[in-house]
Amino acid sequence: MESITGYVDHIVFQNSENGYTVMILMMEGEEVTCVGMCKGLGQGENITAEGEYIEHPVYGRQFKIQNYETVTPTDRVGMERYLGSGAIRGVGEALAARIVKKFGDDTFRIIEEEPERLAEVKGISERKAQEIAIQMEEKKDLREALVYLQQYGISNTLAVKIYNTYGAEMYSVMRENPYRLAEDVSGVGFRIADEIAGRIGIHTDSDYRIRSGILYTLLQAVGEGHCYLPLEQLLCRGAELLGVTEDNIRPQVDNLIVDRKLVAKGEAVFTAPYYYAELNCANMLRNLNIPMAESENLPSQDMAIRKRLERMAENLSMELDELQLKAVEESIKNGLFILSGGPGTGKTTTINMIIRYFESEGMDIFLAAPTGRAAKRMTEATGFEAKTIHRLLELNSALSGDDSRKANFERNQENPLEADVVIIDEMSMVDIQLFQALLKAILPGTRLILVGDVDQLPSVGPGQVLRDIMNSKAFPMVTLEKIFRQAGQSDIVVNAHRINKGEQIALDNKSKDFFLLERSDVNVIYKHMIQLIQDKLPRYVNATPFDIQVLTPMRKGSLGCETLNGILQRYLNPADPCKKEHACGNAVFREGDKVMQIKNNYQLEWEIVGRYNIPIDKGLGVFNGDMGRIREINDTAATLTVEFDDGRRVNYPFSGLEELELSYAITIHKSQGSEYPAVILPLLGGPRMLFNRNLLYTGITRARNCVTILGSSETVRNMIDNVSENRRYTALEQRIREVCDLPEICCLREEA
Repeated sequence: MESITGYVDHIVFQNSENGYTVMILMMEGEEVTCVGMCKGLGQGENITAEGEYIEHPVYGRQFKIQNYETVTPTDRVGMERYLGSGAIRGVGEALAARIVKKFGDDTFRIIEEEPERLAEVKGISERKAQEIAIQMEEKKDLREALVYLQQYGISNTLAVKIYNTYGAEMYSVMRENPYRLAEDVSGVGFRIADEIAGRIGIHTDSDYRIRSGILYTLLQAVGEGHCYLPLEQLLCRGAELLGVTEDNIRPQVDNLIVDRKLVAKGEAVFTAPYYYAELNCANMLRNLNIPMAESENLPSQDMAIRKRLERMAENLSMELDELQLKAVEESIKNGLFILSGGPGTGKTTTINMIIRYFESEGMDIFLAAPTGRAAKRMTEATGFEAKTIHRLLELNSALSGDDSRKANFERNQENPLEADVVIIDEMSMVDIQLFQALLKAILPGTRLILVGDVDQLPSVGPGQVLRDIMNSKAFPMVTLEKIFRQAGQSDIVVNAHRINKGEQIALDNKSKDFFLLERSDVNVIYKHMIQLIQDKLPRYVNATPFDIQVLTPMRKGSLGCETLNGILQRYLNPADPCKKEHACGNAVFREGDKVMQIKNNYQLEWEIVGRYNIPIDKGLGVFNGDMGRIREINDTAATLTVEFDDGRRVNYPFSGLEELELSYAITIHKSQGSEYPAVILPLLGGPRMLFNRNLLYTGITRARNCVTILGSSETVRNMIDNVSENRRYTALEQRIREVCDLPEICCLREEA
């Protein structure tokens, strides 16, 4: 690693969020282009940097900074250059020259120790003198903090976050309890905090370490979809993580309960936010569940509603069966209603009838779904604008610091949605946190209609909201079962229902939209997958190769999405001198690539552009599962532009690309709420807990016109027979039963 010293002549580019900087460093009269994470570094500052020279294919020779430290100028020229560089607001070159001429080599000492003397210089008032001193002190404190944190192997980017979070308190936090970083600082998890603590010399059986490890264990469980862990599992997992005995952990669980960071209900241990999220949702659902008819449900009133619906259906040329009519009636008579059913059972027709009825009553109706794709489908199916739930609730930027782990919504209990009816589709995808935010924005008296297929995979986030609500049997609901004639002509729909009932399906390729190509060699599967995507399926379903989606049960392995994406990128979007690309970790992103956001980021700004690239809408937030295409890679600005399927454009800094991954192939779990013209499922075998009926059902119902399975018919048959599912520890069902005073259940349900 080489070392260079010089002063920052000027900043070419600096990303305000992560500190990625391109700058010109003057080193003994020579200009050196430097790049690296240098947040807080300003023009005119003297630095010593370590790194290496690299050859950029476009911009030539550059020095890539690994770490750096600022050096206080000691000569008059350096002092004058620094003060006049713009680093100190309100001080230009002329004023800097007068300050240094007045105080000479003593300039910086005067500013730090006797700032009031700056008022002796023409053009500086006492107030301005204090402002200059404050700015110098702030920059000095930040520089000292960066140097202090570097000794523990902390990068400058993370060091700035830590300093911004704690300020001067940072030193005591680091000495006494660095595990606080995992709770307070975005980007620091338990493992990073544990590494820092180890360097500082904190013992493995420290109370701080064990408490942080318990919270981290529960956080990991949340990432797996759980809202709590049984005490026995928590102790076992915690002991394995921390390398201590369960006897060391149990007292700290009790202490965290006393501190109200954990809640224990019987043998179930929750972090406080998730316990109260489920409890709050149960209470708010109960409050919404009120009769909405003007009088009691008299037979004459029910008959009048039924006759009116039949007339409307006839006028609108809609065919509704008895169960669909009952669903519409229940939505009219109740403040809360749940509509469920599999593919082809008429959920969309029922929703349309519900909308037309309330529209005829002059009511304001809001439609929403969890993802952009699902909202777009809802709009196309109903003719009414549907938004994502995040947009409906008006996600804002008022976040604490740069913490993007929490969402703040403009719509809440103080500023509720101004609607008479709110209809949410694809409810199986909604996790407990988003559901809580939604319910907070809906006042009692507003009708809430929840629509979804309870047999789909549960949400990516924690909880299984739709299933728990339906299992509670506390609220009005209708489950549609009849497959309608048009849907019945599709083997995708028919086979989905057979699979859901545990019935074997025909795999003889006599279908027009459901095929199985028996293949046992992975390389042959690769070959035929590429042929299907490039040639056969686009012509068959009248789509582009980029519309065809590969869905796989796994991330890892020869048929996992990580391996498949590398292969499919090579053939569907090969390297080309006309296409810019950028390497990030083991992946290479190329202009034209299909990509997907893999975590919620509530701070990313997006815009939708119209003709001539004029912005027509903008907002915040990109979410787990959003898919799009890379439109531009800008090496100068160090950004990558993605246009998502719903038209939103987002500029990602190169340092934020860990939130993106290629999406030629995605996991079935990540495909929830989406629909594709054609789907390819590579199924050759895998873990029994993963290769189950629920997963197969979800995968094939993502296809609109064609399903092609590449692999083993035996694997398909085994998946249909396999009802084992990954269990989720959730308690919304029990909380609903408690607040609605329904009969107790003997234990917490553990559903998939």
